[in-house]
Amino acid sequence: MRGDGGTYLVEHYLPGATPESFRATAGLLRSVAATMTSGGTPVRYRRAILMPADEAAFCVFEAASVHVVEQLYSSAGITFDRIVDALEV
Repeated sequence: MRGDGGTYLVEHYLPGATPESFRATAGLLRSVAATMTSGGTPVRYRRAILMPADEAAFCVFEAASVHVVEQLYSSAGITFDRIVDALEV
């Protein structure tokens, strides 16, 4: 998706999250992103990071707009705390 949109960091506050539950959440997000892409709305799941001691997690996506990422989360039924533009170098 390079050049077609932006990179977005999604912040999550996840008290009690375990590595297993977070892997399941990340897998669902990856699956919904693939479904959206095959349906004509490109969104690329890049990576996810869980910080259990801080009860926080971050997911990174490439998409045409923040609204596409919001749509992905809505379709997955997963809540988030905020989405921000990000730059990977």
